[in-house]
Amino acid sequence: MVETLMTNPALARGSGVALWRQIALALEADISAGKRQPGERLPTEAMLTERFAVNRHTVRRALEELEAHGIIRVEQGRGAFVAEDVLDYPLGPRTRFSEIIRRQNREAAGRILQIAEIPVEAQVAAGLRIRRGKIVLRVARLCLANGRPVALGLHHFPLPRFAAAAQSLAQQASITVALAACGVPDYRRHSTRITARLPSPEEAKHLMQSRSRPVIVAEALNTDPEGTPVDWTLVSYAAARVQLVMES
Repeated sequence: MVETLMTNPALARGSGVALWRQIALALEADISAGKRQPGERLPTEAMLTERFAVNRHTVRRALEELEAHGIIRVEQGRGAFVAEDVLDYPLGPRTRFSEIIRRQNREAAGRILQIAEIPVEAQVAAGLRIRRGKIVLRVARLCLANGRPVALGLHHFPLPRFAAAAQSLAQQASITVALAACGVPDYRRHSTRITARLPSPEEAKHLMQSRSRPVIVAEALNTDPEGTPVDWTLVSYAAARVQLVMES
């Protein structure tokens, strides 16, 4: 796709308003006027530099301002895009990613990034009610809505009970299907603890966002109908794309 520049009056140099702020206001005006649609990629930094006759640092500062206000999103290695509507993600007794996404008329998808058997750390061991150092199955899964990454989850399943989950997840990236393959056709959210922080380099890479944008982090414990822990998960949500909704 060929990117086009929008016409714009020359910047008012010497007006007392910083050039980067004038650029940010001009780009925001384009978006507000419908000249740039949600999800549309903005011109590159080089193109904006040419349009406004400024250096890249000034353009980059303007983009950072727009990103900080949620007007655009920046994806590492891909550029800047007009921000779409934020996805509502309810957290309740029965939280299922695919069901939540499809209810909002979006396409849900999952991608398995890693499956490994590891010694469990203290925090996870306490959640799963097992001894520290025992071997668990850890699964890293990227969750996407309409092809865009919205969450990165690290799932931990007790072994040997959930050994068959590895083969199931290698064939289909569904936690619900994997648990069913291990004799757990239904499970419930026992608890969720929510915090926020800046992403790690790996999280920023997989979520395709800037490291200056925060992630919402949820530590979640799922149990079977008898109340036995089946999955302790650490999920990082892209805060610019997801808002968590608590359900009683």
